[in-house]
Amino acid sequence: METLLSPSTLFTLLRGTTRRPAAKSTTISCAALKKPLSASSSSHGEYSGGAGRMSWVSFLHHGLAAAALSLAISLAPAPSPALASEFDVLNDGPPVDSYVVDDAGVLSRVTKSDVKRLARDLEARKNIRLNFITVRKLTSKADAFEYADQVLEKWYPTIEEGNNKGIIVLVTSQKEGAVTGGPAFIKAVGDQILDATVSENLPVLATDEKYNEAIFSTAKRLAAAIDGLPDTGGPSFKENKRESNFKTKEETEEKRGQFTLVVGGLLVIAFVVPMAQYYAYVSKK
Repeated sequence: METLLSPSTLFTLLRGTTRRPAAKSTTISCAALKKPLSASSSSHGEYSGGAGRMSWVSFLHHGLAAAALSLAISLAPAPSPALASEFDVLNDGPPVDSYVVDDAGVLSRVTKSDVKRLARDLEARKNIRLNFITVRKLTSKADAFEYADQVLEKWYPTIEEGNNKGIIVLVTSQKEGAVTGGPAFIKAVGDQILDATVSENLPVLATDEKYNEAIFSTAKRLAAAIDGLPDTGGPSFKENKRESNFKTKEETEEKRGQFTLVVGGLLVIAFVVPMAQYYAYVSKK
């Protein structure tokens, strides 16, 4: 939920001061707001006395300016976080017992448990370890394949260490995945299943944001291949189903133009209209 600041607070910020208003001035402002209408008020309902009129013009001016600035802040797009979570995954090393690093936070406890049970059983029987990784986005590498290779080299620096290890990466923002591993892992799975998982299971289900199914179906398909069982196949893209999740340059410029127009209109209302009212009042005098 967004918070709108009060006009007096925002006006203080606009003046570039962090001093709190003195109690005396606050009392005077409150008194001015409560001041009753004078019997000699004009037909337009104005307060008597120049100070009262100036106080209300100033209050209206400041209040509209504060409201415009507050609304502009609330409408402004939030800055993207400058976190590169893929570096944390690299530095933390392989999971000791879970077989899953869900850095993107998209997997359920049930999926993690099922993947752990399947991977632990496979490692006990075939001496091949599967490591599953989810990340929200990549900033250091161009795609999931480069990142998967980087993880393999970082976690298992020598061929002996990485020989029987498999790395499965799912990048949620890019809706893509990659599978890589050492020589023993690649030989046990086979090129056909490797290509199928990265072109079917991971991207198709990720496009529908079925991340749990994407990871678990990939795990089952790889395990079946390592066990020498028949391939059950994977999902395929429906026609016109896969669409880009990123806005085009034209869409971004259009949104930016609409935002600028709204903010500009608010600023005109906040600053020009009160001043026009003030000059109209002065001209009447």
